[in-house]
Amino acid sequence: MNATVSPRSNTALVFGGSRGIGAAIARRLAREGHPVALTFVSQPEKAAAVVASIQADGGQAIALQADSADAQAIASAVKQAMDTFGPLQVAVVNAGIYQGSPLADFPTDLLDRMLAVNVRGVFLAVQAAAAAMNDGGRLITIGSNTAVRSGAVGSSVYAMTKSAVATLVRELALDLAPRRITINNIQPGPIATDITADFVDQLVQRNPLGRVGQPDEVAGLTAWLASHEAAYMTGSSLTIDGGWAI
Repeated sequence: MNATVSPRSNTALVFGGSRGIGAAIARRLAREGHPVALTFVSQPEKAAAVVASIQADGGQAIALQADSADAQAIASAVKQAMDTFGPLQVAVVNAGIYQGSPLADFPTDLLDRMLAVNVRGVFLAVQAAAAAMNDGGRLITIGSNTAVRSGAVGSSVYAMTKSAVATLVRELALDLAPRRITINNIQPGPIATDITADFVDQLVQRNPLGRVGQPDEVAGLTAWLASHEAAYMTGSSLTIDGGWAI
């Protein structure tokens, strides 16, 4: 791969880029010519493996530790990414947590943590990235198809947070439009990651296309939204779930 970055392909920052969908996005953006900074909260060895795979393919990448609910850590990650690679052109906010529980048993500390990461953290990441970003930049959030369809019992809080992200993206598109910064939201359904590995057969049976999605499929959509070809799309939520939301 030619690692030379074109003037249009500047720094990409992937919040939550050490595994699963986030890792696939980081690798794909690197293949598109972006130097990539990716964040992780724990398991630095997984982040290091993603960085190593990008570098082995001729790309540029660094890993940064940052709690997605910590405003100072988010701001520091943005600064480190730009100090290392230059102007920020693309930011992908993939960080998020899921833990299900029925309403009667849902602990308030878990509620607070999910809201802090999945809603407040997304807002803080978008806010920090937009402030530092070139005019004409690209902001992409990773939501969930639970924003548009009922999930499993116990997923109410998770669905609420992802619905909030979709609404946030729609409204922020107006704030960012004068600077020609686009913001869009991707809503994946079941994707083959370590999270779904234990019940993938059940997911396949329920999916109209008879399979689960692959992280690279979400990464491909992300790369398109990050490109010049998607310059006229903003404020949208795109569901990629094999037809689950039909």
